[in-house]
Amino acid sequence: MTTIKGPAIFLAQFMGDEAPFNTLESICKWAAGLGFKGVQIPSWDPRCIDLKKAAESKTYADEIKGIVARAGMEITELSSHLQGQLVAVHPAYDAQFDGFAPKEVHGNSKARTDWAVEQLIYAAKASQNLGLNAHATFSGSLLWHTVYPWPQRPSGLVETGFTELAKRWMPILNEFDKAGVDLCYEIHPGEDLHDGVTYEMFLDKVKGHKRACLLYDPSHFVLQCMDYLGYIDAFHERIKMFHVKDAEFNPTAKQGVYGGYQNWVDRAGRFRSLGDGQVDFKSIFSKLAAYNFKGWAVMEWECAIKHPEVGAAEGALFIQKNIIKVTEKAFDDFASTGSDESFNKKILGI
Repeated sequence: MTTIKGPAIFLAQFMGDEAPFNTLESICKWAAGLGFKGVQIPSWDPRCIDLKKAAESKTYADEIKGIVARAGMEITELSSHLQGQLVAVHPAYDAQFDGFAPKEVHGNSKARTDWAVEQLIYAAKASQNLGLNAHATFSGSLLWHTVYPWPQRPSGLVETGFTELAKRWMPILNEFDKAGVDLCYEIHPGEDLHDGVTYEMFLDKVKGHKRACLLYDPSHFVLQCMDYLGYIDAFHERIKMFHVKDAEFNPTAKQGVYGGYQNWVDRAGRFRSLGDGQVDFKSIFSKLAAYNFKGWAVMEWECAIKHPEVGAAEGALFIQKNIIKVTEKAFDDFASTGSDESFNKKILGI
């Protein structure tokens, strides 16, 4: 068993134009003051990191590590959620997702995909230069517009979609393997990898690639009415990252999983600050500790009700309270009578 590292914080939702949220140095000092020990860095935000430079310059990567270390913190992982999303985009979503990429590739889906793939390859090398062993991303999606099969999906459509998705990701996975870094897909609605079944379909297509791993975030399973504890039992060997994010699902006579096109406050399923939702974190932390999870517990704040700074302050304490310092001895050692092979045989009558 392993004591989970933490608490840590994903910086993406906290970066802004006002101090202390406008530079890596100042936001790390702010987070450390709340009790966080690690930061997960969004690789697309130039206020945090120049991803290309971190991939090409070990000296620059060391400078980034130094900024974080001077605040008494560690870098837990880099994230490329926005770039990973663009590895596979159905044309129906082109206009909305163009904003995730530089203006020079807007309106050109091939150029945008090429840019995204390049970004992921930079992320592999940057992670290696930073001494990290895991990286967070999204899979992107070619099939999400067919998630509810009406009209009927043509025979072979899903097979073709996952074959193409794997074709796009396999070279990236190989680059992460060269770098010695696990690529962790956040299983998320809107992505082709949105539950355990779709992850297994993808894993089959990439021939069980050892770097095709998972970022575990129970909030997305609550909103899909999934067994998020059983998911750990099924996939613990592949879970290399952990987002500590809360959620609640309160269906009504008028609204269910799909949310009725409502905003986040008015949806039946919505994300909440830690401790305000329905996730059973005590059981999650127990299972991950028992399964020898060696990563970080990283708070991701997404709540339509509570102020982010309040959520962050409460979140650091919440994670710290839930981290289990694992035991190094059995509780009943005091009653041990000792053992050897002959004694064991005597007990068994053999």
